[in-house]
Amino acid sequence: MFNMQASKLNRIAALGAGIMIAFSGSALASPLPIFPFILTAPVQSGPPQQAAPPEDEGRVAEMPARWKRHTISYATREAPGTIIIDTPNTYLYYVLGGGQAIRYGIGVGRDGFTWSGVQSVTKKAEWPDWTPPPEMIARQPYLPRYMAGGPGNPLGARAMYLGGTIYRIHGTNAPQSIGTHVSSGCIRLTNEDVSDLYSRVNVGTKVIVLPMDRRADNTDRKRG
Repeated sequence: MFNMQASKLNRIAALGAGIMIAFSGSALASPLPIFPFILTAPVQSGPPQQAAPPEDEGRVAEMPARWKRHTISYATREAPGTIIIDTPNTYLYYVLGGGQAIRYGIGVGRDGFTWSGVQSVTKKAEWPDWTPPPEMIARQPYLPRYMAGGPGNPLGARAMYLGGTIYRIHGTNAPQSIGTHVSSGCIRLTNEDVSDLYSRVNVGTKVIVLPMDRRADNTDRKRG
């Protein structure tokens, strides 16, 4: 009986050894990953799926009401048709007469690039070409020397040239800059607003640019 039990134990041991050898051979042929908890992405059999775009993609931020074009009460001694630029408050007024004016939100010169004085409109252009003046090229040598007019042009849809200066009242393709001190001295409006102003302005129109320490209308406190 003892011999029979020993024989069974020997057979079990031999069977176990065979299993271990087979397992070892399989492991060598296809080793187990060292970090089995790091999973790789499954291979897709179909075309790649694209994530859904955000719901607000393509939307243009709404311009604050205070920068939108308005007809307001405005007392001035200046003749109808005059343009008054309120530099510190980033407004342009087109005088209508009868105590009224159209007020436009604008972008003006950044610190060190504001100016003041009286000029006149000497030239008008639709979708103007842009040739940066030498002063601007000296400061920003990476600028193009010439850019044809069009939707990508920084002068926007319209331009009104002021006297013999390098400054213009023009449109912009960056409406978010309205209400800020951002330019090199030019006065910018949205393309929609500069087109409206352009339709009202003639060559010879008087343009008054107020300095930073003055307001165009001390009584005009409206916002929106």
